[in-house]
Order: sequence, then structure tokens, then C-alpha cells
Amino acid sequence: MKKYSHPQLYMIFIPALLAIMMLQGCKPEAKPNFVWIISEDNSTHYMELFDPHGIATPHIQSMAEAGVVFTRAFSNAPVCSVARSTLISSCYAPRTGAQFHRKSAMVPMPDGVEMFPAYLRTAGYYTTNNSKEDYNFVKGEGVWDESSNKAHWRNRKSGQPFFHKESHGVSHESRLHFSADLMETYTPVTDPASVFLFPEHPDTEIFRFTSAYYRDKILGVDSIVGNVVQKLKKDGLLESTFIFYFGDHGGVLPGSKGYAYETGLHIPLVVRIPENFRHLVQLRPGSENQGFVSFVDFGPSLLELAGLDLPAGIDGIPFLGGEVSLQELCQRDVVFGYADRFDEKYDMVRTLRKGRLKYIRNYQPFNFDGLQNNYRYKCLAYKEWREMFLKGQLNKVQSGFFEAREPEALYDLEADPYEARNLAGDPAYGEHLTEMRELLSDWVKGMPDLSLLPENVLREKAFGNPVKYGQEHKSYLTRLVDVADLSLLPYKEAREEIASALNSEDPMEVYWGLIVCSCFGRQAGEFFSTAINLSSHDNLLVRTRAAEFLGLTGMRHPSPVLVQALEESNDALEALLIL
Repeated sequence: MKKYSHPQLYMIFIPALLAIMMLQGCKPEAKPNFVWIISEDNSTHYMELFDPHGIATPHIQSMAEAGVVFTRAFSNAPVCSVARSTLISSCYAPRTGAQFHRKSAMVPMPDGVEMFPAYLRTAGYYTTNNSKEDYNFVKGEGVWDESSNKAHWRNRKSGQPFFHKESHGVSHESRLHFSADLMETYTPVTDPASVFLFPEHPDTEIFRFTSAYYRDKILGVDSIVGNVVQKLKKDGLLESTFIFYFGDHGGVLPGSKGYAYETGLHIPLVVRIPENFRHLVQLRPGSENQGFVSFVDFGPSLLELAGLDLPAGIDGIPFLGGEVSLQELCQRDVVFGYADRFDEKYDMVRTLRKGRLKYIRNYQPFNFDGLQNNYRYKCLAYKEWREMFLKGQLNKVQSGFFEAREPEALYDLEADPYEARNLAGDPAYGEHLTEMRELLSDWVKGMPDLSLLPENVLREKAFGNPVKYGQEHKSYLTRLVDVADLSLLPYKEAREEIASALNSEDPMEVYWGLIVCSCFGRQAGEFFSTAINLSSHDNLLVRTRAAEFLGLTGMRHPSPVLVQALEESNDALEALLIL
């Protein structure tokens, strides 16, 4: 008898099995198709499907009747390129070096990880993107079959499964860069006199018009969704295609996009479940699900639905697919978020939402939200908001955007959905605060979070392989986290460690020690003389933080130090930080 090797047996057995199946009237199970319809810059707050103050979206509602509304879906970042980098990589951006918008340098994908469409393409899928990419990663080979404004599933081979992604800017922030003339000539569908205003927004004609006008842009999103669904139906693909509609992050009224509040992170997500593949999910069509899902989970969900193995080295887990338990999904109640540089405006914010509670860690709370950002202030409502603050015409909640924040904040989102009342100092929430603080600190240290180093330092030392750099320097970054977190202690408990940081030979420990001093303000007055000495430090960013501390406390005007630092700097990113 002839002996066969394992590969030879497979070559004989598989075709024979397929032939028997065909003779019996069976076909090998097909793969589901996937379509993503992404609208830019809109949170859940403008759609009636998610919020009673929103506008009706009949096409998206129709999708929901044949699918699932995810009421707790989140972008991990409140701005485009960072959110999309998270989405395409299934990895948290602060550990991959993709957390800055706009990018100063492209970073490589983590070792052993590809942009997730590449896995689908390797498995035989036709992958198309129409047409926005906007990633902070270097794009590898084999991600898309097509990526252009002409990309379409119709260009694939007959019967080939596909993943098609398309982005639409009808709801983008730029739509609010209108002139005052528009208010005289355009009548919004939603009556400005009756439109709901966020608590932080002043009740003015400009804010009412802007709020109503933006809801009209959501109608444009709804029409786009309806058109895509009709195309799939016409092509006979509707009941073999999972359709995802979602926003690429929150926005876009003032104080949302670019800021790690719910209006910047909480996105609409509806997934239509095709009749032919309902067996792949435990979710019931026409239902709502309150399990927490975020952008790191989207790619893994498609791979799971396609029956593919998940790559090692990603952060997300599937929320759809045969191996996803409905009970476990419903119990998911934690999501993380982050905000760093947005154009010329620097910040470092990390968030943790657990159930109804939201914890925000502001690492540089003196950098108040309303600092100048040129793109933001093209919007008339932004300009009016700041003008009214400077004239003293805002109440306490409305003024908060232009005032220093606390190093940490805790919100009960069921009682306070617009994050207006910080409960961090309320003894009744003391245990919750400690739990949330520790959970977030563990996450920041566990990644580890590269933003503990200034962007110019990262570009110089880490951007060749950010994930590897982070792992090799994990204990060092953890030490910087501990220095930064001194701002969370009572000053008397922190002062000894602050002194140690300021006297360190490591400029980054000194850097964070000075930031902590700025958080405490005049409480840290005993370190004024130290800061004066550090104003001539060899490291220009240490000088900058020393001048900042002295300037914020009114002890010494910072301009001479900052101007001198700018003159000596030969690095554009370093200069941006100084500015």
C-alpha cells in the first residue's frame, strides 16, 4: 500500500469532501461581508435613537430594527487621526506612539501586528477604503485592494467576500466654520428656539443656531446610510453583509471634539445583522445592548465573525461572533480614553469609565480646555463663548471651560451626563475614587504610557519602535507616573517626594516635579528658589516648566526664560512645547 504524507492526504481528502458535499446539495459555508459607514465628528447626543434631544434618523433606525443598537460604544480618543489609528490597529495609541494629532512623525505598527484589514485580505477578502485613512502609522503592504474615492465592493471577483469602509465628512467640524451671513439665510429643520443646549453652553442666538444647524448635518448622515443600504440590497448582498454605522469620535459643538468628555468620546453605533449569518451572533435583531465596546474591539470583532484567529499583541477583544457570550458582553462595563496634543494645543488626559462613573486624570490641569487652538476658534460659537467669559457673562458651569481643572475628576453620568459636578472631593464617593484612580494608574503603567515623555524626546528615542521602547523602559516610565501622581496627594504628604524629584539627575523627573509644583500652585511656594535655579537648567523643557510654575504663581514673569529657550531650541516640537 502506498503511504502518503500529511500534505498529500489533505490534497486528496479535501477535494473529495467538497465533491461529496456538492453532490449532496451542500455548499461550503460562505464568509460574511462587512461594510463600515463612518460619519465624522458626531457623538450620540444628536440622534433621537440615542438621545431624546436628538433628531430623527429613519434610515439608521431601520438598520437598528434589523440589528443592534450599542448604547455604550466609545472612541478611545476624541480626535480623528488618533481615533482612526486606534481603530485600524486594535491597540491603545499611548503605547504605540500614535497619540498625537497631527502627527509629527509616522510610527511603525507594533511588531507582529498588522492593520486588521490585512488579515481579512490574506484570508481572501476584497478590502476597500473610500477613502479617508488618516493614520499615524506607516501603512504596510497588503492592507487594501483599493483605497481611493472610487473604491467599491463591486470591483471584486464574483462571489469574493469583502470588507468595505467609507467615511463621510458631512458632519465634520468644518461644517460649523460658517459666517454670520448663514444665520440670516438658512432655516434649520430643528427650531433654534426649542433646541436643547448643553449646560456648559450659554443661551445665545449663535449657540442656538449652531446647535440646530448641526442636527441638520445628522440628517445628511442618515441619507448616506440609507443610500449604502439600498446599494447592497440592489446587489443582492444585504442579507449576507454585516453593516456597521458609527461616528469616528465625538463632537462637534464647542467643548466636545478634542476633549475627553462624553461628548467627545461616546459614539453612535448600530450594527445590522444579516439574515444569512444570524447564527454567528447571540444578539437579537431589534435589541439594544449596554455592554461597553470601544475602537480597540472593532477589528477583532470582524476577525471573529470571519472565523479568523486574533493576532497576539493587540488590546481589543471581539464583541460580535460565535465565541462571544451575550451574558459576558452585557457585563462589560469598563472603557479607557486619552487626549494628548491636538494640533498646536498640548494636553495629557486619561479617562476611565466604569459603569455609571467616569474618572478623568488631568496630568496638566492648569492647561485649561479653552486655550487657543486656531482650528477650534474658526467657529463663531467658540469665539462668542470666550468673549462672554472674558466679559464675566457666564455662570460657573459655563465658565469651567476657561478655568484650570482639578488633577482628577469623578462624575456620576446618570445624574450628571454632561460632567458638570466633580465628585472627587465628596467623601461619599471616596471608595469609588480610590478604586478608579488605582484602575487607571494600573492601565497607564501597564501599557506603558509613552506620553510621560515629551513628544520631541519620543520622536528622538522611541519612534523607531515605540512599543519595544516602552517595554524596555517600563520601570522608568512607571517611576515618572509615580512622580506625576504626587499631584493627587495632599501637599504635606507629597512635598518630600517633590523635593526628591526636583533634585534628581534625570531631567524628566525634574520636568514632572515642576509640573506637580504647578498643580499645587502657591502651596508649593517653598520650591520657588529651586525653580528659579532650574530656570537656567541645561534642558530647555525643564527651564520651561520652571518658568511656567513661577509664572502661574505670579512669582516671576516667564517671558524672558521662554524667549531665551525658544532662541536656543533647534527642534520644532520642542519649540512648540515651549510656546
